[in-house]
Amino acid sequence: MPLDPKAVHTAAAPAAIGPYSQAVTCGGLVYLSGQLGSDPKTGVIPEDFAAQVRQALTNLKAIVEAAGSNLDRVLSVDVFLIDMGNFGAFNEIYTSYFQNHLPARAVIGVAALPREAQVEIRCVAAQAS
Repeated sequence: MPLDPKAVHTAAAPAAIGPYSQAVTCGGLVYLSGQLGSDPKTGVIPEDFAAQVRQALTNLKAIVEAAGSNLDRVLSVDVFLIDMGNFGAFNEIYTSYFQNHLPARAVIGVAALPREAQVEIRCVAAQAS
């Protein structure tokens, strides 16, 4: 079966801040680029960690849905935190988005993220059949 990658774009999530797509679909899978907690209308990233997490997950959800999938079809999630001390707070918010299904996940501590964000989240999801 030949690969036919397609870029995904939705105005419900922030536009890419570099030379990449919000997501790419290929072979029945959705590959999301990392999402920061920036507001899709203003581009502003709140200072509050919890607000950043909620917005990043809301952005991720919007892109997954624009690609013809949903959070229950997410297979894996990669989370990048600049402060691993926020791990517990992150989990509390995360579980409000992933209630019915828990995808595979990695949480990685990093020194810095674009635009001085405190969290970045990316995922891979299966498209609806």
